[in-house]
Parts: sequence; C-alpha cells; structure tokens
Amino acid sequence: MDAGTMKLKEIESALFGKTPSAEFLAACEADDRAGVQKLVKRYRREQAERERIEALYAYEYAARDEGARMVAGVDEAGRGPLAGPVVTAAVILPFGLFLPGLNDSKKVSAKKRELLYDEIMEKVVAVHVSIVDAATIDRVNIYQATMNGMYEAILSLEPKPDKVLIDAVELAKLPMPSLSIIKGDAKSASIAAASILAKVTRDRLMMQYDAEYPQYGFAQHKGYGTAQHIAALKKYGPCPIHRRSFEPVRSMAGLA
Repeated sequence: MDAGTMKLKEIESALFGKTPSAEFLAACEADDRAGVQKLVKRYRREQAERERIEALYAYEYAARDEGARMVAGVDEAGRGPLAGPVVTAAVILPFGLFLPGLNDSKKVSAKKRELLYDEIMEKVVAVHVSIVDAATIDRVNIYQATMNGMYEAILSLEPKPDKVLIDAVELAKLPMPSLSIIKGDAKSASIAAASILAKVTRDRLMMQYDAEYPQYGFAQHKGYGTAQHIAALKKYGPCPIHRRSFEPVRSMAGLA
C-alpha cells in the first residue's frame, strides 16, 4: 500500500483495522498531511496503552503458566470512611482483555470508572460483588468485615477460580492458591478491574444514601471524614449508616 496516494479514511482503516507493517507506518510518519499525522499520533497512543494494559496481566500470565485456567482478582472499596458499607469485588477476566484506561480506581476519573464498570461487567468471565453494612462492620471490626466480604465474593464466583490475586490482604482459608500483592490494584489487571467494580458500586450506594440523608453530603464525600462531613456530624449527630465503632462517630454517639 502506498500511503501517499491513500485517503485519510483508508489510512485510518489500515492503521487500526490490523497491525500495520513497519514500512507502511514509516510512510505515514513521513506523510506531511496534518490529518495523517493526527492518525499516527492516535495510533502511537493506542499502542502505548495496549502495551501498558498487557503489562498489567503479568501476574495473570504467570498463574496461567503454572496451570491456572481461571484467575480472579479481588479488591475492596470503603475501608476508611465514617459511614456506609465496605464493598468487595471478585472478578475473572479473559486473559489479555484490552480495557483502555484500566487502572487502580483511585487513579481513574468518576466518569471513566463508570464506563469501565459497564465494559468490565459486559466482558467478564465471572464476577461477584459483596456488600457489608455499617452495623456488621461495627460488630466484627472493619478488617474482619473486609475479609468476610472478600471470602464471600471469591467463593460466589462461577466458574471457580484456580488462583486468586488479592490486593494487600492475606486470605489463608481459601480452598485455592492465592497471592497477596501490595498495591495490587496498580499491578494486576484483575485486581484493578475488581477495584473499579467495588468503587463504582459503593459510590452508587452512597448516592442513594445521600437522597435518604441529604444533610450529610454523602454525594460529595462518599462517607469519608471531610470537614463538610465532620461539621454535619456535629450538627445532626450520626445517622443509621454511620460506623459507630469509628472515631469521631463513636464519641459523638456517646459511646466513647
């Protein structure tokens, strides 16, 4: 193909329809048309993103090399807030699935998280999201509540995973091999996907709670201890979704 004689639409199809040859790419880079240069830059960005996402599957590929056919990633959202549930998600992705923008949920905008949530839910092999409410957190403590949610999410997956990758937490009682990865939501595609699902699920729940308890501003801070939230707590006291085992809620509820 001679890039110099091709129209922009034809070049776009050649660049993004399949992997272009090095010669064709070089010809496009030498083309002085502004439209072609934009297409080349877009192609380079997409290739860099594909390489970044592919690198996120290193732990999954290592597990596959060990014989695992199904690898799950697990993460949570909401361990630190003063109100609302802790949400855990377990997800099995197809090996190498390209999810542009996939990353630790804290590094992704709210709008992009919503888009990724829909794409992940559409393309997963298996998924389960577990929600542990504030009352349970108060009863068993936040660490135990998080672990309980993770166990439930993992054991509810169908098909069952052959190996589980977990963000930071050790789950010694799982019936299958597992690996705890520090900052796993930035290192493993499956854990990153789980972090997106957990975060979006929890944020949606907090938006619902905001409609039920509008005086606290849950839509803005999602239950975290911001100045706005603390001020509302001082003015109105705790509501039913506040964690009474957490300070300063405990003191404000007269439980200290």
